[in-house]
Amino acid sequence: MTATFLDRTTPPHIVTLVLATATGALAMNVFLPSLPGIARYFDADYAVVQLAVSLYLAATAVLQLFIGPASDRFGRRPVMLFCFGMFLVASVVTIYAPTIEFMLAARVLQAFSAAGMVLSRAIVRDTVSTDEAASKMGYITMGMAAVPMVGPAIGGILDELYGWQAAFLLTLGFGIVAFVVVYLDLGETNRNRSSSMLAQVRAYPELISSRRFWGYVLTAAFTSGTFFAFLGGGPYVATEMLGLRPSQYGYYIGMISIGYIAGNFLSGRFSRRFGINTMMFAGCLVATAGTFSALLLFGAGYFHALSLFGPTVLVGLGNGMTLPNANAGIVSVRPHLAGSASGLGGSMQIGGGAVLAMVCGILLSPQTGPWPLLWMMFFSTLGAIGASLYVLRIARTAGEI
Repeated sequence: MTATFLDRTTPPHIVTLVLATATGALAMNVFLPSLPGIARYFDADYAVVQLAVSLYLAATAVLQLFIGPASDRFGRRPVMLFCFGMFLVASVVTIYAPTIEFMLAARVLQAFSAAGMVLSRAIVRDTVSTDEAASKMGYITMGMAAVPMVGPAIGGILDELYGWQAAFLLTLGFGIVAFVVVYLDLGETNRNRSSSMLAQVRAYPELISSRRFWGYVLTAAFTSGTFFAFLGGGPYVATEMLGLRPSQYGYYIGMISIGYIAGNFLSGRFSRRFGINTMMFAGCLVATAGTFSALLLFGAGYFHALSLFGPTVLVGLGNGMTLPNANAGIVSVRPHLAGSASGLGGSMQIGGGAVLAMVCGILLSPQTGPWPLLWMMFFSTLGAIGASLYVLRIARTAGEI
C-alpha cells in the first residue's frame, strides 16, 4: 500500500519517520556549542556539564530496553505518542532549570525521544523486506541527518544571541511539530502483538543467543561509539584547545553530517544491489580511514579546526554506510521480535556510546591535548571492522539473511 501523508489508514509517510527520528538527534546535538557556556552559567566543571550528553545517552540506552517490547505488546502508535509527550514535558523543564542538577534530570527524561529512533526501525521492518528495509532506513537517516547538520550551527548562533536556553526552546518547538505529525499520520503497523511485556522480555535470550545478532549489534555499537565519543569530547577540544566560538563549532560539526548524509544516500542506493553485509563492512573501512587521518594530521603538528573536523567527513560517510545496514540486520535476525530487537540492539549501541562520551569528558584536559579523543575514536572504528568481519564470516558459513 502506498503511503499517503497525514493518512493513518496507509503506512506512515517517510517524512513522519524522519521527523520522529530527527527529534532525538536534535535533542542530542543542538546544544553542544553551549556546553562551555552552560558550565559557566551554573559555575560547574565541564565534566559535570558534559553529563548532559552522557546521561542522555545512558537513559536512551535503558529506555530502549522497554520501548521496543512495549511497542510489540501495545503497538507502535500509542508508545510513540506517550514517549513524545514525556519528551515535551522534559524539554520545558530544561529551559527553566534553576540548577545544573535540575537540567541534568530533565535531560534524562528527554531521552524518551528515543522512541522515534527505535520505533521507526521497527515500523520499517513491519512494512517491507530486509534489503528494502536497509534501503528505506538509509533514506530516512539521510533526511534525518540534515537536523544535526544544521542544528549545532543554529544552536551556536542562538547561544551567542540569546543564551544557552534558546537551543532548548528550539528543541521544544521541533518536538511539538513532530508530535502533531506523528499523531495525524502514524497508524498502527504492528499486526502481530505479543501477549504480554514479560513475553517479549523472555524473548531476549532468543536474540542474545544469535551470533548474527551480536555481530550486527557490535558493529553498530562501535560505529556509533566513534560518533558519541566525538560528541563528548569534540566541544571541549574545539572551544578550549582550538579557540573556536560556539557558532564556529556549530558550523564545523556540520561536516560530519554532510558525510553522514552521503553515506545514507549510498546505503539507500546500493544496499539492495550489494547486500547489507558488504555495505556495512565498506562503511567501517571508510570511517577508520577518517579517524586515522585525524591522528596523522595532529601527529604532524597541524593543530587546526580542519585537522579535527575535516576527517570527520569520512567518519560520517562511513557511519552513514554502516548504520542503516547494521540496524536492518539487527531487526531482521528474528523478524517476529523486530521491536524488541530494535530496543535491545539500540540500547547496547547507545549504552556503549554513553560510556565513551563520559570517558572523553573525564580524560580531556589542557595537559592531555586532543589525544584521548582521537585515539578513542580510532580504536572504536577498529572494533567496528572486527565485528563486521565476524558477520561476514557467519554469512559465509551459515548463509546471508
